Amino acid sequence: MKLLVLDSSGLVASVALIEDDQLIAEYTTGNKLTHSQTLLPMLDEVIKRTSFEIEDIDAVAVAKGPGSFTGLRIGAATAKGLGLALDKPIIPVPTVDGLAYQLFGTSMIICPMMDARRKQVYTGFYRFEGSEMKVLKEQCAQSVEDTLIQLREYNEPIVFLGDGVPVYKEKILEKMGDLAIFAPAHANRQRAAAVGTLAQVYFAQGIYESADEFVPEYLRKSQAEREREERLHGQK
Repeated sequence: MKLLVLDSSGLVASVALIEDDQLIAEYTTGNKLTHSQTLLPMLDEVIKRTSFEIEDIDAVAVAKGPGSFTGLRIGAATAKGLGLALDKPIIPVPTVDGLAYQLFGTSMIICPMMDARRKQVYTGFYRFEGSEMKVLKEQCAQSVEDTLIQLREYNEPIVFLGDGVPVYKEKILEKMGDLAIFAPAHANRQRAAAVGTLAQVYFAQGIYESADEFVPEYLRKSQAEREREERLHGQK
């Protein structure tokens, strides 16, 4: 199976090509350019530097959210455009699940944290049983405080990763103490390779959809939508 994989859900943009159990290429960048500036050039570069023909892919895998509203829209539009043009299915992968899958095989509970602003994070709890990733808490948007209270109940080591970790590291250490473990640099941000590998699992389970059907999953309203509602509420 040949997969083209996109993840522009967070601060990092990442593109990968995967064939069966082999990563053919991956281009990941965390610079300050917007994903609208980086994602398509990255995709073009990956294709040019491999023997892949874009027409030969079997599906497009994409991090479906939650995450940055702008980033998700860019990733979704790119995935839908490719899926429609090539008549290929889309394999949508929950962003937080894809983050957790980077720590494949660890015996510890995994807690990805993406900064959702307003003292909230996009998060979920996961544990591997052999080669299968179990979802202990499905991805959601909630306060950092609630997240750490829930994790304390496990009373065991928790490994944290994601762009929310440096934002809330002091609070994590305050609440979790020695139970907090932080993933290293090579495994603490979004990577398309992890999204694509998990997408293969989903595809084998029949979890995929047409490009027409695919929509990103935001989990909460955008800042612009919230501000508009606040203005309207204030006018009443």
